[in-house]
Amino acid sequence: MILTRRRLLTSLGGLAAATVGLSAIWASRMTNYDGPVSDHFDGKIFFDPDGVPPRSFGEVLRWQFGGGRTREVWPDWVENEFADTPPAKVEGTGVRFCYVGHASWLIQTAGINILFDPVWSDRVSPFPFAGPKRHNAPGIAFDRLPKIDVVLVSHGHYDHLDLPTLSKLSAKFAPRVITPLGNDATMTSADSTIKAEAYDWTDRVELGGGLAVTLVPTRHWTARGLFDRNKSLWASFVLETPAGKIYIVGDSGYGDGLHFRRVREAHGAIRLAILPIGAYEPRWFMKDQHMNPEDAVKAFGDCGAQQALASHHSTFQLTDEAIDGPVKGLAAACSAAELPSEKFMALKPGQVVEI
Repeated sequence: MILTRRRLLTSLGGLAAATVGLSAIWASRMTNYDGPVSDHFDGKIFFDPDGVPPRSFGEVLRWQFGGGRTREVWPDWVENEFADTPPAKVEGTGVRFCYVGHASWLIQTAGINILFDPVWSDRVSPFPFAGPKRHNAPGIAFDRLPKIDVVLVSHGHYDHLDLPTLSKLSAKFAPRVITPLGNDATMTSADSTIKAEAYDWTDRVELGGGLAVTLVPTRHWTARGLFDRNKSLWASFVLETPAGKIYIVGDSGYGDGLHFRRVREAHGAIRLAILPIGAYEPRWFMKDQHMNPEDAVKAFGDCGAQQALASHHSTFQLTDEAIDGPVKGLAAACSAAELPSEKFMALKPGQVVEI
């Protein structure tokens, strides 16, 4: 196989978002976190006592350039069927969810507007010319966003921590940005106006309006470069709302389901879970960091949520499955589990659900 410079840069740009961030051979790394040793921080790197470390550099190259790889071809662009113009606020006890695309959501409740893992960029990569690009537009145009009060950022991978979007949000709305330890330095070193607040697993943060969010362990990892693996922390969130608790997962492998059962044990009844279903092929490489639809259905049962919404699919081609693979796979997994389709829905960008 002839490995051209363009093919190498394109592949490495994609890995920056989906796996190790190899493209940062040329790009700056995360700022190292400096804090006390804990049961998941050894003084230099973070780790999950109940998880597995990220794949090795050799395994990354085996996936990208080894023989036998089947990478489905995505359409260059898919026009959205929906485009949301959210209300300025949602008052009362209801919660309004709009799927922006990939892992990005707008959540409105109790007069507070929250964005989760917001990405409005055209590529999730340190390069403007390489790496995963959008295959559909955000479900909400940026200039139609209501005033954003709070942003939740789950970890440092480029498809979740998007610095250009965070800078635009800071300039327009100056929201609080809640993120796991170490990611605040990545944000503020790029833009000192970003109001980043960093917290550890199990920390509970008051958001105002009677809302609060708790950071919880998740089976994943983080990096923005080759030499900064797990120098910052990653997390999922449990959001307390008037309608009940919302469990929001950015990225996670399934493992034996322990992380999801622990959320149920620690936080009780979950009204709704947002669970990732995409970026899962090939399984030998992705199973420890990304769930497939069958895993997500099991996670739904483990966390005990009344309802689930699917996330992390059909916008950026990070891995090898087809653009519609996750949604079709979710329908099949729900059918196999005898789970009604309305219990675990996959929205399209711009679609809205209210509870």
